[in-house]
Amino acid sequence: MKKPMNIVVLCGGTSTERDVSIVSGTGVCGALRSRGHRAILLDVYFGQEDADFDDLFPEEYDAERAADSIRARNPLLKETERTRRGFFGPNVLEICLKADVVFLALHGANGEDGKVQASFDLFGIPYTGTGHLSSALAMDKTMSKQAFLAHSIPTPKGFSVVRDELEEADGKPVYPNPEINGLSYPVIVKPCCGGSSVGVTIARDISGYRSAMDTAFELEGEAVVEEFITGREFSVAVIDKEAYPVIEIAPKCGFYDYKNKYSAGSTVETCPADLTGEKTAEMQDIAVRAAAALGITDYCRLDFLMREDGELFVLEANTLPGMTPTSLIPQEAAVLGISYPELCEKLIAISMKKYEK
Repeated sequence: MKKPMNIVVLCGGTSTERDVSIVSGTGVCGALRSRGHRAILLDVYFGQEDADFDDLFPEEYDAERAADSIRARNPLLKETERTRRGFFGPNVLEICLKADVVFLALHGANGEDGKVQASFDLFGIPYTGTGHLSSALAMDKTMSKQAFLAHSIPTPKGFSVVRDELEEADGKPVYPNPEINGLSYPVIVKPCCGGSSVGVTIARDISGYRSAMDTAFELEGEAVVEEFITGREFSVAVIDKEAYPVIEIAPKCGFYDYKNKYSAGSTVETCPADLTGEKTAEMQDIAVRAAAALGITDYCRLDFLMREDGELFVLEANTLPGMTPTSLIPQEAAVLGISYPELCEKLIAISMKKYEK
């Protein structure tokens, strides 16, 4: 990018991934600042009551200090949600309207599910990443699975359960038997629209299954039950319809859950992955097709499992994946010689294409 831009890096929010979002946003903000842009960090939910509209994008700015200020609001989140109507915090829309572009560093519900994107579309606010419809489709694992199956994208067998549609016995919900639905134990139970593997549980028997369903329904009203596939885990970024190098994710213990994703040293990440050229090309081709099946533009990350016999399965698409300097997409970009600050700029440039007339 030749011309410095005024950029809002939008982070925080109300999802279970709020803390991860703040880390992503802080990294992106600092990276864009290092490239000469006037980027600022803004919490989409708490906003900025004392915003100085005469100097919204100052020449000097401390992203880490801004992040600490945003984190300081974390204890207020639950109480604020109980007493406040509406999602956007004070001056959020007004500040975003003043920016050249908003870099979406949001993750999870109310950020990655298309609601913010739809609002910005109505207000004419340019933002990074795919549009509201594909965001919503990718966030909903039930709808994603249907789209994958319709486009012959390999994905684990499974079924969905809606809490409000369940019958009850002795005051407790009666969960559908996985075996009647063509699965055998162990099975994976996950919230339908969650992210960062929050609430994902491996159920190895009927008791564990009931507990896993209870856990999923504590987070939201729909759950997905899938076959448990033993194998290697991978991820592939698709940026501007191009698949990046495959990265392998090998947790030292268990599976790639929230703890292993965000605890330093708990996972070995290898990029490019140790695969044959043929298998790499196959996974990259599936990743591009899976993104297209969901209508995703600009960029995303597809998560894969490869069974011991080499069969591949797409687990899900992430339309606003983690963007810390050590996140998966920056690691893939580094293999191509693209630095983290350059990647942040590139994602903006790609996203701005949809606003060209």
